[in-house]
Amino acid sequence: MPEGLIYKALSGYYYVMNEEGRPIQCRARGIFKKRGESPLVGDRVDYGETENGEGTVDRILPRSTELVRPPVANADLAVLVFSVLRPELNLQLLDKFLVHTEHAGLDALIVLTKMDALDDAEDGDRVRADVEAARALYASIGYETIATSSKKREGLDALRERLSRHISVFAGQSGVGKSSLVNALVPGLELATNEISDKLGRGKHTTRHVELIRLEHGGYVADTPGFSQLDFAELGIEQIGDCFREFRELSAGCKFRGCTHIHEPGCAVLAAKESGAIAASRYDHYAGFMAEWKENRRRY
Repeated sequence: MPEGLIYKALSGYYYVMNEEGRPIQCRARGIFKKRGESPLVGDRVDYGETENGEGTVDRILPRSTELVRPPVANADLAVLVFSVLRPELNLQLLDKFLVHTEHAGLDALIVLTKMDALDDAEDGDRVRADVEAARALYASIGYETIATSSKKREGLDALRERLSRHISVFAGQSGVGKSSLVNALVPGLELATNEISDKLGRGKHTTRHVELIRLEHGGYVADTPGFSQLDFAELGIEQIGDCFREFRELSAGCKFRGCTHIHEPGCAVLAAKESGAIAASRYDHYAGFMAEWKENRRRY
């Protein structure tokens, strides 16, 4: 039975790219509904072709990862897209994205957009200094960052190389330039984009469904519906701490097992915070996320 990759799901159809690079429009067999299963974009599947030129998804092959939001299977790299101006780089939101990325078991790449906007900005030098400080901070934790300008086509070659051989999920606030970036990466692609609304100070969602876009040098990227709010309803206390890489390494030295790194004596993370071995911003964001998690737990 032939195999293929689901690269798009829309209106009850699954679009499968076969091994020869030919797309086939498929329906899922009824057995999936009976099992409570659903094929996802990114799934490797066995399929069969019907007489009318369409096909059926017959079997879903084992997944390496499975994301709920966005609904993508087998992604292995999260591309977290943040602009440096309009909206300015938000490290608290970046850390929230990183927590969810770590929890999902994906590697993360931080991509900074609109670098060209700093050239004419009144406070461009200050913002540039803040951006470089942030890049140094996240590099020290083990996260790679790439600075880009879609308008000037800067940083695109490095990004293409990093994305090759991966199924990558693009995520970030609306208005940071995700669609513009993907358009710049894939010649001839024209994803809808929206400028930042002056009235609202944020962009409009322009992507309506999840679709894998094939890159010229190998690999796929998922341009996904934008979102700016994430919650911690599905994460436990210990898991939030484990999703901060530098905390995870230190936690073995904590006096108490299951240490929350908030108030316990003999906490290695708190000691590192006091000595300056971990960034104050990272710890403050962690403490805020813990408070948010506890509030959600009381509410529900």
